[in-house]
Amino acid sequence: MSEPLHATAYAGWVAVITGGAGGIGQATAARLIERGITCLLVDIDAAALERAAQALGPRALTHCADLGGTQALAELAARVDREFGRLDLLVNNVGVTDTRPFEQRSIESIVREMQINLLMPMALTHALLPRLQAAADGRVITTVSLGGLFPLPETTVYSASKFGLRGAMLCLGLDEARLGVRFSIVNPSATETPMLMREAITGGNQLQFMDPPQTAAEVAACILRSLDEPVLERYVRGSESWLVRLAMLVPNRLARLIPLLQRSAAKGHRRYLDSLQQRGLIERQGDAWRLTADRRAEP
Repeated sequence: MSEPLHATAYAGWVAVITGGAGGIGQATAARLIERGITCLLVDIDAAALERAAQALGPRALTHCADLGGTQALAELAARVDREFGRLDLLVNNVGVTDTRPFEQRSIESIVREMQINLLMPMALTHALLPRLQAAADGRVITTVSLGGLFPLPETTVYSASKFGLRGAMLCLGLDEARLGVRFSIVNPSATETPMLMREAITGGNQLQFMDPPQTAAEVAACILRSLDEPVLERYVRGSESWLVRLAMLVPNRLARLIPLLQRSAAKGHRRYLDSLQQRGLIERQGDAWRLTADRRAEP
């Protein structure tokens, strides 16, 4: 009996995963490694990278860097050339958010969030594009967000960055015949990672908790599906995508629609906090919540 396609299709492939020490990054790396792909995990947190590498095994290598500058991008590209001599897949996965109201944020924090969420994936794609073009079947898969399709109150900077990232990757995807690289977007909704837990306890927008958060494994499965069955855009939860796109047909009604959803969202937020507490992932500290020690160390 011949081997399944997935057992041989990616033999020898090399992937770079940004945000590789985080929940989605690690879950994605685990699935890629199962396919025989060597993964270079890129993250700013050296300790988290070390834990991820230990959990994933010898096919997971690490690169600790802040990719905010051209020198760091050049160093990463040089390492790919030096250590692997090829690159087949780039997974743009890194992302951050800030729950402070827009008017209370510093200009520096706004610029930093835009840099990490939008400019860094674009610059890294540009820096690594020649290596991907040299591959037999070069791919770029970018984790965007439903926040790149649907605006929510209190998410001004995050939405701006994700709207922009989605637009950039759609444009590149439409140009893939000329570029010789295939581009795919994956749009998760709220995903249970330490970042989401921090949002839940520090005043993040409650509307994202209307439904139970999806898992990092579900997002990773969607990324793998985009690898196996390339399309320009894919949603982790199809039902949510239809609701979002339908609402955006009447953007002038959003100011009326969103308040109608707040009550359900507040209940969902309370249920999620209860769930985190029952699982020992958060604890009370005075009048506030905090992540327990074993979660605070994670990205």
